[in-house]
Amino acid sequence: MNDVRTHADDGRFPDVDMIERRSALLAWLQSAGRVEVAAAALRFDTAEMTIRRDLDALVAQGAARRVRGGAISLLLRSEEPPFSVRAVAAGDAKRRIGRVAAGLLAEGESVVLDSGTTALEVARCLAGRRVTVMPLSLHAAWLLASGEGVRLLMPGGDVRPGELSLVGPLATASLAALRFDTAVLSCCGLSDGQVTAHDLGDAEVKRAMKAAASRTVLVADGSKFARSATAVVCAASEVDVVVTDSSVPADTAAGLRACGVEVLPAPGTVPEGAGQ
Repeated sequence: MNDVRTHADDGRFPDVDMIERRSALLAWLQSAGRVEVAAAALRFDTAEMTIRRDLDALVAQGAARRVRGGAISLLLRSEEPPFSVRAVAAGDAKRRIGRVAAGLLAEGESVVLDSGTTALEVARCLAGRRVTVMPLSLHAAWLLASGEGVRLLMPGGDVRPGELSLVGPLATASLAALRFDTAVLSCCGLSDGQVTAHDLGDAEVKRAMKAAASRTVLVADGSKFARSATAVVCAASEVDVVVTDSSVPADTAAGLRACGVEVLPAPGTVPEGAGQ
């Protein structure tokens, strides 16, 4: 069955909820540089007033600037959208992915947890578990600090504004001094056989996380398979498990499995061609 949130054959987006619409608007802005209210209302099959509210929300998050008749992007095509925008995009898929990834972690495991929005959903599921976790995000650290049973380790590092992720030589030195059972990675792009990130410092930390762990679990919703970012983290074939959703292309999932990577769908989503 086709997902009602995918676009129709004529290029319009019927039945798209607010979060998905704003995420799509942001992608359109980054690609085209400018979006007109009238054109967006037609494309998303909604009222112009609704589009104006959507654009105002993106302006408030620092992603766009309003101009007469529409808005222009304040982000480069290769630039990472604000954390607040990414945190709500594909929210249901990320929550399901987070539950599956957390379920792969045994009681007593030591885990190093990435700073992305999908990794934050993993942290939400780990709060209260008997695990040792080093989060590379202050967002995740705050969630985990209140969970009984969690042994929380904090790295050093510079805090990226807005992202609240930890990067730099102190972060990589903290990782080099420890060994973990599992690294839970997130990414900005997963295409052409490469795991990529927008920020160079973030990519360096991800590589250090992977090197410090016996197993690497990559969490990525299906939209990441159509994106690529500037900094290469590793080859996709170098991760052990990919937890994703139903929108991952079937040939991509098959290619990963052929390289020995386990591809796991979140409950209720079975990637086409994945079998039972």
